[in-house]
Amino acid sequence: MKFFKGRTVLVASMHGKEAVIAPLLEKELGLKCITNTEFNTDLFGTFSGEIERTLSPLETLRNKCLVGMESLQCDLGIATEGSFGPHPFLHIVPAHEEIILLIDSKNKLEIIAKTMVTETNFLGREIFSEQDMIEFMDAVQFPSHGIILKDKASNFQVVYKDAESSDELLFHFHSYQQKFGSVHVETDMRAMRNPTRMKIIEKVCQELIYKIENTCPSCQTPGFDVIDCITGLPCSLCQMPTSSILANLFACQKCQFVQQMKRKDGREFEEPTYCSFCNP
Repeated sequence: MKFFKGRTVLVASMHGKEAVIAPLLEKELGLKCITNTEFNTDLFGTFSGEIERTLSPLETLRNKCLVGMESLQCDLGIATEGSFGPHPFLHIVPAHEEIILLIDSKNKLEIIAKTMVTETNFLGREIFSEQDMIEFMDAVQFPSHGIILKDKASNFQVVYKDAESSDELLFHFHSYQQKFGSVHVETDMRAMRNPTRMKIIEKVCQELIYKIENTCPSCQTPGFDVIDCITGLPCSLCQMPTSSILANLFACQKCQFVQQMKRKDGREFEEPTYCSFCNP
């Protein structure tokens, strides 16, 4: 894309995310990606809990980008933030939400993409025996995926990360077990220790590129994106409007041009099951 071609973008990460982000941005947008190895993104919160994330994921992303961009005097920055927990609808299923943000301070643009998936090994529990520990290791795909050990889930005193082998992990597990009686074990959700998460980061980066390439019909600024939706998709049986989405409103951040566009999936009618007239 000509808008970004040849420009330099900071990938604000200390966990290796540039491994999947940089090739996509360089190939699809013509950007030159750099990182700052001295920029400690853990200051904004850690998955293991030593530093609590006090801001929302989006606010955390903005801070990561802006502080990182300032550190290298760069006017373009990109960062991602992951959140893990119960799925909002499938409550017993763990979910992974990943948000990615591109900030262009030169053109005063913010372009955001997000995804939520159930494809995650996110898990944590209190373990008392070596057999249960081995079963946990198998369940979360260790050693390709990392594991974190703590004396307890919260208000913990000690934490151990970065074990590369079963022998190393079990050695530290037994050490904690002898001292504390039980060990809290959890998946390491840092990108460089979690290939499953890294795949989702690649996926959300591709979604970001799609949004960037969707340019404003009026001024050709990247990031022509949905700001609102219009309900009223008609029922296929009675033709009355339903609460399902009929169309989306797209807007430009630069010139404020607004356009109503039909659903991407091409659906023109809703099933009577979801109609409050046919199925009150």
